[in-house]
Amino acid sequence: MKVSEILTVKGNILYTVTPDTPMLDAINTMAEKDIGSLVVMEYGDLVGMLTFREVLKTVHENNGNLGSDSVRKHMDDHPLTVTPDTDINEVRRVMLEKHTRYLPVIDAKILLGVISFYDVAKSVLEAQSFENKMLKAYIRDWPDEAKA
Repeated sequence: MKVSEILTVKGNILYTVTPDTPMLDAINTMAEKDIGSLVVMEYGDLVGMLTFREVLKTVHENNGNLGSDSVRKHMDDHPLTVTPDTDINEVRRVMLEKHTRYLPVIDAKILLGVISFYDVAKSVLEAQSFENKMLKAYIRDWPDEAKA
C-alpha cells in the first residue's frame, strides 16, 4: 500500500496557516476543526508544521499561558515529509522512529495533503480485514465468527 492510496480514501481537505498567524488563531482553528495539526505555508511553499506537541510546548514555556507570539516562533520548521509513492511500511517505520504523528505528503514541491498516525493505522486495519475476509472465503467451510 502506498501513501497515495491513503490520501485517496482520506480526501484532500487541508488546513493551513501562515508563519505570521497568531498562535491563538491557529489553536482556535485546530479546536474548531478538531484537527491535531496545521500545515504552515508561505508563498505557496511548506515551511513548517504546527501540531498539538508544539502547542503544549508553547504553553509550558509560557507558564500555562499561550503568549502573543506568532506560529513562526513555535512551529516545526523542518517537518519530515513523504511522497505519494512512499510505502506504508516505510511511513510506519518513520513515524515510530521519529515519534511523529503527522506527515505532509509532497510531490515535486506541491503539498498534496497530510497523513496522520490514525490514517495509517486505519488503512492498515482495513487492508488486513479485507485480506482476512478473502482468505476465509478461499478456505471452504470456515466457521462463521458469529457461531464460534
